[in-house]
Amino acid sequence: MNTRLNKWVGPLAAAALALALSGCGSSFSVFGENGIVKDRGADYKQARTESSLEIPPDLSSSSIDDAMVVPDINPRSTATYSQYAAERSGPRAVQAQTAVLPENPNIRVVRDADRRWLVVDAAPEAVWPRIREFWLQAGFLLKIDDPQTGILETDWAENRADIPKGFIRDMLGKVFEQLYSSATRDKFRVRLERGQRDGTTEIYLTHFGVEEVVTGGATPASETGTVWKRRPREPELEAEMLNRLMVYLGTEERQARALLAAGQGQADRAQQPRAALSRGADGLAVLAMEDDFSRAWRRVGIALDRTGFTVDDRDRSRGVYYVRYNDPLADTKKKEGLLSKLAFWQDDETGTKGTSYLVRLVTGDGAGTRVVVLDEAGQPERSDTAYRILSLLEEQLK
Repeated sequence: MNTRLNKWVGPLAAAALALALSGCGSSFSVFGENGIVKDRGADYKQARTESSLEIPPDLSSSSIDDAMVVPDINPRSTATYSQYAAERSGPRAVQAQTAVLPENPNIRVVRDADRRWLVVDAAPEAVWPRIREFWLQAGFLLKIDDPQTGILETDWAENRADIPKGFIRDMLGKVFEQLYSSATRDKFRVRLERGQRDGTTEIYLTHFGVEEVVTGGATPASETGTVWKRRPREPELEAEMLNRLMVYLGTEERQARALLAAGQGQADRAQQPRAALSRGADGLAVLAMEDDFSRAWRRVGIALDRTGFTVDDRDRSRGVYYVRYNDPLADTKKKEGLLSKLAFWQDDETGTKGTSYLVRLVTGDGAGTRVVVLDEAGQPERSDTAYRILSLLEEQLK
């Protein structure tokens, strides 16, 4: 893959060379022996991430309250997203976290077609802190850290192993490591849900990848540039991260790999597409699924993860996901030089939060489930946007 070197590195090469040669006998290797994903050689411990917000050294950041818990602190039947937001805008008491994850909890791998997830015999309150520790100890920054919705999402991280080694790379990399970057980025989202059986937690993991590609340059007079484009999902990478997560939670590595291999061997259901999108004369789009409500709820949740939706809340009793759509590439579009990186107190939160919608599942007269989109007031959304939302879900649910 192509690598990029900041355009003003050249004038600093001499200084870098002098500094490098002054350390006689020192090693210039910046790669760990083992990354998070051994098979890919990724060294996420050395990852350079793009922080959305840094706190100046003369200010203190707000402390992280480990007493926050996954379940809804004000359980009620919220009719609209605006009411849901209002409930959470005021002060509220934080419940004390008393659940503790057993040293070796029972963990199972469940597979449905190409979808895998973990089921842990422990409550979400006990599982959440350990999942959070897993990503932090792996060297990732957390962009979304919301115990109320049960969602953790890492920031974009470089796979430093994608940067080719060489004399200049080793020489300058020791001093100006931040001037080098690979052409790939990866991030992960983990979502926790209460299991169908009391005292269990379902863990869903989704991988997002992008790569930098060169544009322009078709003619000598045309300018060249680079843009970030999505990479296809990597189920193997998701499986490897699930394996690492199982080991971190207490499962022996050999057992974890055996469980994942057993799930891999399960035959996919060869059927006609199990989701069909239609639009009525009144403009209302409906996504019809052949699944019962329980399975449809799970599959829609996974589809929302994969398509980049942010789930602000969910109410399974009413069959509602409160969602926003954010461009997953937004965080990779901004180009920064070294000087802007040194201004670590600057706020990099420039993107919009997106429009809120309600994705509602309704059981039909038969055994199937229908999915519709509602606006923030809970009324049917008949716009083209609602149709596009269901189109994205249909692509994942086929």
